[in-house]
Amino acid sequence: MFQAAHGNQQTLLPPVREPETGADTRERTADRPGRDAFFDNAKYLAIVLVAMAHAWEPVMDGSRATRALYMFVYTFHMPAFIVISGYFSRSFAGRPHQLKRLVTGLVVPYLVFEVAYSLYRRWAGGTPDQAISLTDPIYLTWFLIALFVWRLTTPLWRSVRHPLALALVVAALASLTPGISQDLDLQRIFQFLPFFVLGLSLKPEHFALVRRRPARLLAVPVALGALAFTYWIAPDIRMSWFYRSTSAEELDAPWWAGPVMTFALFGCALVLTAAFLAWVPRRRTWFTVLGAGTICGYLLHGFLVKGMEYWALVPAYRLDTPLGRVVVTVVAAVAVTAMCTPPVRRALRWVTEPRMEWAFRGDAREAGVSRR
Repeated sequence: MFQAAHGNQQTLLPPVREPETGADTRERTADRPGRDAFFDNAKYLAIVLVAMAHAWEPVMDGSRATRALYMFVYTFHMPAFIVISGYFSRSFAGRPHQLKRLVTGLVVPYLVFEVAYSLYRRWAGGTPDQAISLTDPIYLTWFLIALFVWRLTTPLWRSVRHPLALALVVAALASLTPGISQDLDLQRIFQFLPFFVLGLSLKPEHFALVRRRPARLLAVPVALGALAFTYWIAPDIRMSWFYRSTSAEELDAPWWAGPVMTFALFGCALVLTAAFLAWVPRRRTWFTVLGAGTICGYLLHGFLVKGMEYWALVPAYRLDTPLGRVVVTVVAAVAVTAMCTPPVRRALRWVTEPRMEWAFRGDAREAGVSRR
């Protein structure tokens, strides 16, 4: 799902132009012929799913179909982002210019939007005494700090034997450890870690497999079967399992349920991520250019979704009706699309891709310039 540690383009997911670095390139490179439209398309379509799923959360009570769709999308939308993020982080080695990109591309936006969402909650949410904490991510800012941690540990995962198996063990153990979500949302960092490590292990030919016609045809029954299954279990399963932000104990489940759900959800997410990528267009489309602005869509759409809660828009406008849910879905898709456009990217460049030359030594600055 995000902006990278090195390179020169700001997107929610790492760039296509420099697959060996995992960098997010600047907007001016978004249309260069060396980019693979497939990944830009995937990033845009994934962020639309993220925004729609977040918008469904306050309106899905009383609708089994909406809850099932919500569960279906939540199974794979973040794993898809994270897998691609890992794929484009394969050459991160902690070099000075890479660390600079890590700070300017992840730490700075995290700090700014963590404060912004906290102030928004205090003002619109009616909690003026709510403390602002930089170590307890609010709402969607957790992903920024998670990607920061994952990318820092990339050299380790590239060095050990059987990295995916080890990451799954870490995730399973995290599901048995209550209370760790209070600090930098470590529960999510550990439980989503296997998807990032998987991305580090992938090669271009693996993505080529899901882009073949047989994979596209197989993806249809797989997706339909998954939808039917989620509709069947929707009333009985707790959505907290999909958020990966709590341990089994905190969900009042037996200890063994944590590791079981860790492996089960990993398998389900992997299958649905492959099905999703199978139907991502390979050619340039009208929305390909929007893939370069997904960081803006990700960071901004939360204000819209949280506004529904803070201002009680759901009961006021009867948005929890069938028509209301359709309206919410369309508005979320249109809004996040607008947030990914070049004018918005330019307006937010000061926070999503600050240069901060004053904060770094010459070796980091020069190395970063030489790679452009």
